[in-house]
Amino acid sequence: METIQMTNIQARRFLLTYQGLYPPRAVNGKAAILAYFERVGCIQYDPLNIVGHNSDLVLQSRIADFKPVLLRELLYEDRLLVDGWDKVMSIYPAADWPFFQRRRDDEVRRQERKGQNLLAVLPQVRAEIHKRGPLSSLQLDFNDPIHWPWGPTRMSRAALETLYFSGELVIHHKVHTRKVYDLASRHLPAGLLSAPDPNPSQEDFYAWALLRRIGGVGLLWNRASDAWVGIDGLKSGERQTAVERLVAEKKLCEVQVDGIPYPCYLRSAALPVLQESLNGEDPAPQAAIIAPLDNLLWDRRLIEALFGFNYRWEVYKPAAQREYGYYVLPVLYGDRFVARFEPGRDKKNGTVTIKNWWWEADVAVTVEMQAALQEAFRHLLAYLGAEQLHLGEEAAAVKGLEWVKGL
Repeated sequence: METIQMTNIQARRFLLTYQGLYPPRAVNGKAAILAYFERVGCIQYDPLNIVGHNSDLVLQSRIADFKPVLLRELLYEDRLLVDGWDKVMSIYPAADWPFFQRRRDDEVRRQERKGQNLLAVLPQVRAEIHKRGPLSSLQLDFNDPIHWPWGPTRMSRAALETLYFSGELVIHHKVHTRKVYDLASRHLPAGLLSAPDPNPSQEDFYAWALLRRIGGVGLLWNRASDAWVGIDGLKSGERQTAVERLVAEKKLCEVQVDGIPYPCYLRSAALPVLQESLNGEDPAPQAAIIAPLDNLLWDRRLIEALFGFNYRWEVYKPAAQREYGYYVLPVLYGDRFVARFEPGRDKKNGTVTIKNWWWEADVAVTVEMQAALQEAFRHLLAYLGAEQLHLGEEAAAVKGLEWVKGL
């Protein structure tokens, strides 16, 4: 298959079209949410909730009528999505459950290294859930402390997470960020739970996982990247072997983008989206607020190369080392990033605040852009169930935000 040649603008517009952001919010409802998951494989979950969890923010920029309850229903009532580990904590289609059997088997093997005290508790936790139904760690009285990957914790939590990672339990629902677990057999079809791993060998798994991650973004290069995080054991050599295999099998297409010295890759299944982006009429520019861990941003060096936009999520940096702020979100307009802002929210009075706002260099703020920003923030308020948008003291000094007065 010949290498596909693209200009920078063509690559940007393909990527945004693939991600459902060119234009944003063009589809509605649960079916559209599921279609997005089927395209990208997973959305990253993060417990921080400033103006919604990351997974909610990803969907609000793509689904016109999105409310968090739609995602909760797909997870905990319809059971068409599951909380799991893909690219770290993620949400993915329940139909993909068999593909992660290798990871669950690894967890079972690791249990023996977690200590006899934990192993002794596991049968008791299973019995409690069989008897009592869905439980959180607060409802179990195994209080001995245990060292855990993210710090010391109670034995109750460690036992539940161990059974969850091995696939015996699923998340029944969440109370804010607290997980309530139940038996997987009560919520997922028996045929799905007993299905064999579709990838017989480790090499098969690497090829599948790499193809999935490229599909998670839309366009990726074969370089060290956060996009590969969570594919255990995948190093540069294994990654190169998988790329060569997938190109030979015509599951990947090589792309050369003007100005980028490294080849990029897109899934052959995405070629119709490429044709749509190349041949379709350009939509009127619209604005969208992008999640901090959005699939679009999984490879931030690639985003900088394509869009000239340097974005880092700074929540884990000490305050003195932050360039912008604690929780800052990118703002997309048309096919470029034009700004970033730091939001705040007061749930009691239904107010969202723009604490600070930073325009990108050389952005000309037009009447059309202000109208598009107003529409994007009107959508953000509706998704949050908020009533007002205010400018904080620092944002009030920034020019080009007159549109906020209309909200």
